[in-house]
Amino acid sequence: MEKLKMKSKNLINGNINKISELFPNCISEGKIDFEILKQELSKDIIEEGKEKYEFTWVGKKQSIVNANTPIEKTLRPLKEKSVDFDSTKNIYIEGDNLEVLKILQESYLNKIKMIYIDPPYNTGNDFIYNDKFFNEQELEGSGQVDEYNNRLISNMDSNGKYHSDWLSMMYPRLKLARNLLTNDGMIFISIDENEVHNMRKITDEIFGERCFVSQLGWQKVYAPKNQAKYFSNDYEFILCYAKNIDLFKINELPRTKEMNLRYKNPDNDPRGDWKPGDCVGNGERKNGYYDVIGPTGKVYNAPEGKHWVYAPETMKKLIKENRIWWGKDGNSFPSVKQFLSDVSGRKASNLLRFEDYGHTDMAKKDLIKLFDDLEKVPFDTPKPVKLIKMLSILGTNKNDTVLDFFSGSGTTAEAIMQLNSEENSERKFILVQIPERIKDNKKANELGLLTISDVGEERIRRAGKKIKEKTNADIDYGFRVFRVDSSNMKDVYYTPTELEQSQLNMFESNVKENRTAEDLLTQVILDLGLTLDLSIEEKKILNNNVYFVESNSLVACFDDTIDINIIDEICKCKPLKIVFKESSFKTDSDKINTFERIKKLSSETEVNVI
Repeated sequence: MEKLKMKSKNLINGNINKISELFPNCISEGKIDFEILKQELSKDIIEEGKEKYEFTWVGKKQSIVNANTPIEKTLRPLKEKSVDFDSTKNIYIEGDNLEVLKILQESYLNKIKMIYIDPPYNTGNDFIYNDKFFNEQELEGSGQVDEYNNRLISNMDSNGKYHSDWLSMMYPRLKLARNLLTNDGMIFISIDENEVHNMRKITDEIFGERCFVSQLGWQKVYAPKNQAKYFSNDYEFILCYAKNIDLFKINELPRTKEMNLRYKNPDNDPRGDWKPGDCVGNGERKNGYYDVIGPTGKVYNAPEGKHWVYAPETMKKLIKENRIWWGKDGNSFPSVKQFLSDVSGRKASNLLRFEDYGHTDMAKKDLIKLFDDLEKVPFDTPKPVKLIKMLSILGTNKNDTVLDFFSGSGTTAEAIMQLNSEENSERKFILVQIPERIKDNKKANELGLLTISDVGEERIRRAGKKIKEKTNADIDYGFRVFRVDSSNMKDVYYTPTELEQSQLNMFESNVKENRTAEDLLTQVILDLGLTLDLSIEEKKILNNNVYFVESNSLVACFDDTIDINIIDEICKCKPLKIVFKESSFKTDSDKINTFERIKKLSSETEVNVI
């Protein structure tokens, strides 16, 4: 039997193992010799102290450590806040997103197709974070706390490390997020001019300059603001990076009715509507000049300074297939027929116009409509559903998962549900939001909405109900809610003498008293690298409560006493993994007998204890 480690993945050890496989000569007594590693990665002789191009700030090395340091935390399910917990594939997580990204490293490694985030823009009052990763003596508290009374900090522009603290917050999160993307995955990052230059530098470093796709401009307002001091601030940026540019592909957008109206069928071509396209291109090219004879015998050639875009044999084939248009009288300069049936979509522009992608006023009004029973919606600058929906069309296919770890009001969830209802697709979302308390909103508090995550969850419930009433689409409107918490396991340390005694009596339960079987199951799912959206079925077998995860992917029983005869029933489904509480076995022989019985009935099954 294997004992589960019950902590987040140790990224440092994993990185060292990868380096040792590639460069075994760089490992000395289990540690990396960085001087030799530098030389292995350079065709030139490395000289220490030599100037080089790099981007750094106060606290950068600490931010790298923060990304790699494991934590002993887990997620606990909140069924009472969830919708359709047993059947939904969508996930909502309350907690600090750095901790969440660490917790998800094994379960969602290379499994997220698209990440969208709208992080704090660092304008001097929007940057709120958990202060435990920073030097408390250098920062003053904002008086805000999360749901667990962790002190939150505002990064005021009077702070001497204003940019550095923001970068130190973003860097480890992006570093961890990249690990979760599929090899053909991508990330969209909303940002404005305050930090776009710095965001480009750290994303270039984390994803690689070569994986930069585009810096999109989103037109966030539909009219210039005359009260602006200098220029009306009409747009924001959305950075797009691929995890692997060689595997990256971007989808086309759906065509509009206006675009399709440009196609006609003046000659009643049985292949349908078409529009004329150029047969010539700018510039002179070798073999780009030859005579083309029209249906009336008229001879045509490319005008001076232009060339035929088709080779002579290709042009002959197009004429034979009636794909060249000579005008109604047959005497016009040739053009090629571009059939509507051959057009699948439209290429996206890097200018995201508000007509196609929505604007901030639309976003705020839509949110107000959802929360018509609130005097004030606690979100000043939500993103429009249309924006996230269009980005999801570009970045995902019908069964992909989208992650948003700065989820705010929950726009991403509504966008995914709306897109699923329109395309009859099965995209899934994972949202993460720190449970920052809402201030000065008595009406929200009366409705039980005490934190930003409370409001986000309620927004998803209301949006799902609205979409279902409007479309009656058979899609997933639910979501499982989880909360970041300390490990379910006690911190138990034994001296050698105590350990010998404990082996005689077996261990008392090392599970914290206030933790449920569902809590333990969630932690085991994460520890074994399984995803949080798998189906869970609870069965009663010989008075024991047994959980079956995704049929036979995992079977677990956390009862204090186990009837060994349940093993026969469990093994009928040939489970891949079985997990028990170690304290469920009263003697060592019970544990050994159970293990041997499982191996006899299901030889490929892996058995673990917590």
